[in-house]
Amino acid sequence: MQFEEFWPRYLRAHSDPSTRAFHVAGTLAGVGLAAYALASRRPALLAAALVAGYAPAWLSHVLIERNRPETFQEPLLSLQADFAMVAHALCGTLGRELDGALGKAGSAAGIGPADATSSTR
Repeated sequence: MQFEEFWPRYLRAHSDPSTRAFHVAGTLAGVGLAAYALASRRPALLAAALVAGYAPAWLSHVLIERNRPETFQEPLLSLQADFAMVAHALCGTLGRELDGALGKAGSAAGIGPADATSSTR
């Protein structure tokens, strides 16, 4: 499967703004901790970086979305999509991506550009 095919499926699995917020926070925490582990030459912290990155994301799937994380079916594409979602969230373009994946139903349900996690304003 190509990323272009996977991306809409990934976004549909992350339709709740809270889930996206947990993913963005976890990914940023994991990257930050991994960078610190490398800079301080403390490789044991790399395991903590993985936990910091994945635990909030997986918990959000269990507690909020009530679905199975895409990581279990497509680990590399899911990791790529995690970074893409963070980039879109930080750039304010996630709403447009959600509208593309979810159509007008996404905006009507409050999970398009108007929500706080994906505002393009």
